Amino acid sequence: MSREKQDGAQSPTLSDLVASPAALRAATTRPRRIALVAGESSGDALGAGLVNELRKRFPDAGFAGIGGDAMRLAGCDTWFDSGELAVMGLSEVLRHLPRLLKLRRALRERVLAWQPDVFIGIDAPDFNLGVERWLKQRDVRTVHYVSPSVWAWREKRAQKIGASADMVLCLFPMEPPIYARHGIDARFVGHPMADEMPMEPDQAAAREALGLHAYTPVLAVLPGSRLGEIERLAQTFLEAARSVAATVPYLQIVVPAANADCRSALEPLVARLSDLSPPPKLIDGQAREAMVAADVVLLASGTATLEAMLAKRPMVVGYKVAPWTYRIVKAFGMLKVERYALPNVLAGADLAPELMQDECTPSNLSAAVTNLFQHPEIVGALQPQYRELHEALRQDASARAADAIARLVR
Repeated sequence: MSREKQDGAQSPTLSDLVASPAALRAATTRPRRIALVAGESSGDALGAGLVNELRKRFPDAGFAGIGGDAMRLAGCDTWFDSGELAVMGLSEVLRHLPRLLKLRRALRERVLAWQPDVFIGIDAPDFNLGVERWLKQRDVRTVHYVSPSVWAWREKRAQKIGASADMVLCLFPMEPPIYARHGIDARFVGHPMADEMPMEPDQAAAREALGLHAYTPVLAVLPGSRLGEIERLAQTFLEAARSVAATVPYLQIVVPAANADCRSALEPLVARLSDLSPPPKLIDGQAREAMVAADVVLLASGTATLEAMLAKRPMVVGYKVAPWTYRIVKAFGMLKVERYALPNVLAGADLAPELMQDECTPSNLSAAVTNLFQHPEIVGALQPQYRELHEALRQDASARAADAIARLVR
């Protein structure tokens, strides 16, 4: 199928290539073109690592699409900024829907005109899978990097993802077998976070960086990185922290705020604990440093649980969703897992206490956290299991992903 290039020139047809050896050489020797789309900062970081590794395999390749500062620094021509995709929550998505649909139309037409050798959608499945499907129908090879959680929610989605992507690159080892059941090419490449984080985190250095005392107990409290999570969880988590402080002498409580909005929501709640000695410490960002500095972590279910595991810290996991959402999920059997926290899912065992929905109360959380402070043997038993999981995920993810994409392109 003949397509127009951006400069208006016609692409060579199959008959052109057969008739002209020169045209064939030009078509097969032009530098590779690789299109990528990443949403949010996590996708931007994944994209940057992937661009750097792909450039080693294709030194003359051109990279273009949607990304942020990290991808631009890696040499990707960002037609649009990844911040334009960073919308969360139903109401915000609906408000931005016309703009997002217009952006998606403009992007896919521009990608098609650019004629990439492959299109890579990085996470952001609500946006990327539709673009991938449209391009795949027009004979563009497509890759989806970071599988949606098919292991937890509606496995049949794997079939729809396969209709969009020629290949799925997975961060977790339990994901490719699910795709295999549906005849879809999916590869486990490892988790970049496991590559980044040291096997033996430096707790003393983290405490010094955060201005925490070196020899007194520390509890890190992370009630989520979104305002909805903070509204549902922060007060419960901080009430639990107060109870723990009544039992654990000289407890230092550190609360990372993911951004300025989260800090504004957390400030009045943290202020209610100002009578504690020492008072809680609210910090901007630095969630990883807070976890490494801590003796125990109290946190919301999500990717942060993986980060706490890689930091080798014992944790208690709590979570609540809106009551009507929980009733719908339970009624329709939409959730397919018995465990929620990623360390527990990966291990197939209850490494971390999980207190969900009605069980997520200050008294339950404080009891579980206090138990970890009072029983160091539990913490010691966790360490080899955490290291084993870390080693399983540490696969040089960007390089493995680039190898898989290079094979597809060639």
